[in-house]
Amino acid sequence: MFGQPLAPEVVQEGARLFEVLKSVSYDACHGWSQQTCEHIAPKTLKINQMKKDLNAVVLAHSYVTPDIVYGIADYRGDSYSLSKWASESKADIIVFAGVVFMAETAKLLNPNAKVFIPDTKAGCSLSDGIKAEDVRKLKAEHPGAPVVCYINSSAEVKAESDVCVTSSNVYKIVSNLKEDKVIFVPDRLMAENIKGYLQEKGIDKEIISSPGTCIVHDQFTPEQIKLQRAKNKNLAIVSHPECPPGVTAESDFVGSTSAMMNYVTTTDFDEYLLLTECGLVSRLQSENPEKKFVMSCRLCPYMKKNTLDNIHDVLETQDPLREVTVDPKVAKAALASIEKMFELAEA
Repeated sequence: MFGQPLAPEVVQEGARLFEVLKSVSYDACHGWSQQTCEHIAPKTLKINQMKKDLNAVVLAHSYVTPDIVYGIADYRGDSYSLSKWASESKADIIVFAGVVFMAETAKLLNPNAKVFIPDTKAGCSLSDGIKAEDVRKLKAEHPGAPVVCYINSSAEVKAESDVCVTSSNVYKIVSNLKEDKVIFVPDRLMAENIKGYLQEKGIDKEIISSPGTCIVHDQFTPEQIKLQRAKNKNLAIVSHPECPPGVTAESDFVGSTSAMMNYVTTTDFDEYLLLTECGLVSRLQSENPEKKFVMSCRLCPYMKKNTLDNIHDVLETQDPLREVTVDPKVAKAALASIEKMFELAEA
């Protein structure tokens, strides 16, 4: 027997989703058909209605799946832009479709809102790779050196730091610090890229780093770039500063998630090789369907723990086990490092 005809609002939502997602192929679904979009439409409609009823918003990092980014997200972007939106939100509930440290940051910036993470196991190899005691040890070994922590770190690590940074402002902030020695945690590869950037600018600073790396970006190699360049001379190589220095040195552009999106949108190459998480390529495919991309991205297993189902569930249950809280003493110190970032980044 044939199924029941779809409700008009489901057909309309399915058509909207298909129009946005039809160009996307770089994700676990390997493309979005009209049927797939109609299948998820009831869930996106339900979540969007729940948000209105609860005065809730969904913040979605560009690395999560396109059905979240374009189906239910109120704000989408990189860590820096999402932090700004979190601080300005008037919502009673914030659901952060990202990873735990991002939800913690949202709570620090908006303590009066209830902040939820759809899956508490959505961690981060960088954040998980350093503890507060590791930072205290580095400070004892290098007295007087300011601690700069990448936003991919826990609230406890932020609380031990002088200033937090994101990939969109790290070079500016580190360059403008007056000290000649800087402790940078937790990303070893980004620290190496900072050193290279400072040397190119003639800035003499010693960068002390810790050993963490991103399990997505540390896998890219210069050999991948050379192989693709041999196939197409009019190929743009675009990479993230969490990549190894050998990769960034061979790239045409290195920048944050938002900066990479802007570069692709405003340039004209035959093809683009993006050395980053696949979610960003999905966004670029959706928003720039005329652009061509070489298969290169890698999936982040943590970002992909976010689903329409667990976002719906956390809105419905407001599960206290998935509500993000931060110790008040830790929160005060961690917030100071984030506020210092906004001050220095926008100076």
